[in-house]
Amino acid sequence: MSKRKSGLNVHGIILLDKRLGISSNKALQEVRRLFNANKAGHTGSLDPLATGLLPLCFGEATKVSALMLDDDKRYQVTIKLGIMTDTGDAEGQVIETKPVPTLSSEQIQTCLSKFTGAQAQVPPMYSALKHNGKKLYELARDGITIEREPRNITIYEINLLEFTPETLTLDVACSKGTYIRSLAEDIGHGLGCGGTVTALRRTQAGQFHLHEAKTIEQLATMTSDELHTSLMAVDKPLENLLAIHLSPEQKLAICHGQAIDFKTNESKQNVRLYAENLFLGLGEIGLNDKITVVRLFNLNE
Repeated sequence: MSKRKSGLNVHGIILLDKRLGISSNKALQEVRRLFNANKAGHTGSLDPLATGLLPLCFGEATKVSALMLDDDKRYQVTIKLGIMTDTGDAEGQVIETKPVPTLSSEQIQTCLSKFTGAQAQVPPMYSALKHNGKKLYELARDGITIEREPRNITIYEINLLEFTPETLTLDVACSKGTYIRSLAEDIGHGLGCGGTVTALRRTQAGQFHLHEAKTIEQLATMTSDELHTSLMAVDKPLENLLAIHLSPEQKLAICHGQAIDFKTNESKQNVRLYAENLFLGLGEIGLNDKITVVRLFNLNE
């Protein structure tokens, strides 16, 4: 997230189709300049090699960006078999090559089936995870390798879209925290030859799909009014939460940080709060039939 000293208080979400070869932060800054927005952030980085869906949050929408990081994701990935690199993708240095065996569709499908379901995955050294305050990829560039703790992930689906004697193109649906580069390497090892990512495209993040996204070129042709009309509402990513509509008295209490009575059969959970059909923020239903404030949003500035 970043702030500017001058600009507009823009609130909402844009779905960007990130192009090849730039960082997620550079992509964010390009779009932020189009909006002249004071505050902006992205949800879930894409490597420069990766393209596709990158949700960008402006203003008060940055308050929901952390929740969006927890969303499941979907990718289309192309794996070059028989090659392993130090980064796990085509941007790295080749560290090993192996002959690729002749593979049938049945053999590939059998291998892929072994990588679906809940599992522990070791994050790659070339990642933004930190060790003693330093990012792992910084250590890796210095030739330092440390032991990484496996993280629990879930691979919901792996669909074989296409294969050649030396490449696989897969559709992968997975949980947050999944490293597709590590998955590609593991699949390559499972086929007996290793592998590395040569193309990666995010096609879905939570409820959002790539076909809803716009390229920077499309956004750049829009007028200011068209840009602001294209913004999704701040509460769009929260549609799976129960909506609670408050009376004027309840709104006043909530806005002063006070708990309000609310009888429900629902168990403890987060809810969306509205007053006069305007989104106020997030609350929590407690075990004592009360709603307390989790976070208020200021959309009037």
